[in-house]
Amino acid sequence: MDVQGTVTAGYEPVRDAFLRNFEQRGERGAALAVYRDGAKVVDLWAGTRDAAGSDAPWALDTAQVVRSATKGVAAAVPLLLHQRGRLDLDAPVGSYWPEFKAAGKDRVTVRQLLAHRAGLPVLDRPLTLEEAVDREAGFAAVAAQAPVWEPGTAHGYHAHTFSWLVGGLVHRVTGRTIGRWVDEEIARPLGLDLWIGLPDEEAHRVGRLGPVEEIAPTDGTDGGALRLRPKRAVTAAYDDPASLTRRAFGVIRPAPDENNPVYRAAELPGSAGIATARALARFYAATIGPVDGHRLFAPATVALARTEESAGADKVLVVGTRFGLGHMLHGPASPLLGPGSFGHPGRGGSLGFADPESGVAFGYVTNGMRKTVTADPRAQALIRAVRSVL
Repeated sequence: MDVQGTVTAGYEPVRDAFLRNFEQRGERGAALAVYRDGAKVVDLWAGTRDAAGSDAPWALDTAQVVRSATKGVAAAVPLLLHQRGRLDLDAPVGSYWPEFKAAGKDRVTVRQLLAHRAGLPVLDRPLTLEEAVDREAGFAAVAAQAPVWEPGTAHGYHAHTFSWLVGGLVHRVTGRTIGRWVDEEIARPLGLDLWIGLPDEEAHRVGRLGPVEEIAPTDGTDGGALRLRPKRAVTAAYDDPASLTRRAFGVIRPAPDENNPVYRAAELPGSAGIATARALARFYAATIGPVDGHRLFAPATVALARTEESAGADKVLVVGTRFGLGHMLHGPASPLLGPGSFGHPGRGGSLGFADPESGVAFGYVTNGMRKTVTADPRAQALIRAVRSVL
């Protein structure tokens, strides 16, 4: 495998781990970027731009659908609105979005919504693809939905509904769609190849996702809570059509083709963002410090991003998870670099996060989708390599 890109002296073990993912873990095409203290120290890519059916090489500017890693970018928007004095985290969502008060949700707070505590991971009637990509249809669906548990009393991963919950809130507060807000306030100022709603003129750069064979290395290094052999309770939850797990991941039916241009062009901040690894890492670097003169989060906002709001048994993922205000936090189900890390994985592989203690920001993007939800073995191997050089 011909690995392209550069590593700063001392980070060679990270390149070695990136290569081993291709040799030992079935990687097809991927990119990795790491920033430290605002400077890029790792920038690597290799393999093919498509997981199957093409020999076209992954290029310097290849981007991919990053699935739920998009949530980490989307979560920055309400935090920045709060930082600017435009959003009260403890106010009822309905004070900004009156239609949301329906079905007993009048006291659901912004904080509860962001921390996956609103009780809205499912829809009584799943949406078609056409409805899912229609912003107002999605907003109306979650606004009308009754909670499936008393808001604030428990948490459970809002896998798809996060798109319309956060997107609807941002739209009501700012008058802009979340994709436009991210583009104008985050992506363009930082020079990021990152979109929530892929423009037609950038579509040629995006590779195709596809499943890859589950390969467990013989060195015993694959970790994570939802891995190749998940716990029996997790397996049962995914097998049961009536479970919150199946219903949460089945909010759009039939399941959308993530390579469909219609899906990629939709502004679905919970699942359909497009990014390069470089963009994810640079974004997270700017949340914890200046990057070429640009900084996103003030120190108080960094503290908010890494503060635990939800922890313990997750009603949807059926394992113990930790969430802040939209970001997933370091823990057994989603190991990041250290206790203070915050970010978000994408189901199947991709991952972005920041670690304020070390000054590290990490972005990993892959086209090879595995069954892992929160702790992909390839990303975990790369994290261990980064940790080893600090």
